Amino acid sequence: MTTTNTKIDKQKVKELHQANRRWLWGSQIGWNYERMMASGYLYAILPELTRLYKDPDDLKTMMATHNQFFNTNPFIGQLIIGMDMAIEEDKGISSKEAVIGLKTGLMGPFAGVGDTIFGVILPTIFGSIGAYMALSGNVFGALLWLAVNIGLLFMRYPLLKLGYVQGAKLVGEFGDKLNMLTNSAILLGVTVVGALIPTVVKANVPFVYRSGKVTLKMQSMLNQIMPSLVPVLLVALVYWLLGKKNVTSTKMIIFVLVLSIVLGAFKILG
Repeated sequence: MTTTNTKIDKQKVKELHQANRRWLWGSQIGWNYERMMASGYLYAILPELTRLYKDPDDLKTMMATHNQFFNTNPFIGQLIIGMDMAIEEDKGISSKEAVIGLKTGLMGPFAGVGDTIFGVILPTIFGSIGAYMALSGNVFGALLWLAVNIGLLFMRYPLLKLGYVQGAKLVGEFGDKLNMLTNSAILLGVTVVGALIPTVVKANVPFVYRSGKVTLKMQSMLNQIMPSLVPVLLVALVYWLLGKKNVTSTKMIIFVLVLSIVLGAFKILG
């Protein structure tokens, strides 16, 4: 079977279900601050890798590739896995860079969509209805909440197949433009991360210069140069340090905590 055909045979359906089950049960078991869901992603796709790569060196290369940083909403992460499987099935080891770009570019936007729908909207709506019914003495409130969560569990199964089919179309219809699509996905991911900096990273310079009747607020001056300049510089510093040998995300978390305490104590940052 080739992935350019959107019809899926029974064997491939079994393989997709296997990857789906492994993602459902293992997506966040190995969650950690350094690589987050990377081990769960590798666990989900490992059987597919062993089927595709008979050369031990190729298998090790792709295993290492999929064990790099990855984090998205677990409810819709299967879409990325499905697309990944279709691309690797068609292109093999040569798809490495395309797969990295796909994962990097989509995990952020998918996380935003998934967190909004499955982390905020649905729990708020059905949780409030169920809680109101329970407070009124209606046992169906608890059953409603349970039914919604079971329903969401089964709704996650078709997503991986959907991702696989769309990945097959991507390879079949845009195979000669895959590099362009990869670069576009990476650009999208970088744009999302850049947009998150001013909203997530909070840091300002509280220093105020006074001379007679003149008052000069340092943060106001920086805002005229570029809003959120300090958060951008801090993120750039952390990113640069992460590129150094033996520097891990855990060490950087400790570094940022210590730096924040020291700079806050001397009123350099607030």
